[in-house]
Amino acid sequence: MIRLPLIAGLAALALATPVLAQDAAKGESEFKKCKACHAIVADDGTEIVKGGKVGPNLYGIIGKAVASEEGFKYSDSIAAVGASGLVWDEAELAAYVTDPKAWLTEKTGDAGAKTKMTFKLAKNQADVAAYLASTAQ
Repeated sequence: MIRLPLIAGLAALALATPVLAQDAAKGESEFKKCKACHAIVADDGTEIVKGGKVGPNLYGIIGKAVASEEGFKYSDSIAAVGASGLVWDEAELAAYVTDPKAWLTEKTGDAGAKTKMTFKLAKNQADVAAYLASTAQ
């Protein structure tokens, strides 16, 4: 006999647990929106995704300190987050691309935080983060 309270409790737990979809193939397709500004170029110069140079190279971004791409001029706000020692993981990157200004405001405590990234990725953020993680493996 299945107990209704047990089922209800498990269902509530499942709904309360955040789930990040991690479909790198879907993320690769979604990344097409990002390549207008970003390229993915391996350390040896191999172009994984040819893209723009307005934004920093995203090769190896997962596990890298925020705002640490050599030679890229970051906004003061994201540079401050980087100076705090924060390292990109898939969840942080997904949150950032959802709304860069809101993420910076949360991390810096400065409502006037500025970002050069004005694009907001409305869906599949976790998939894009999973794709970026997969490109450096």
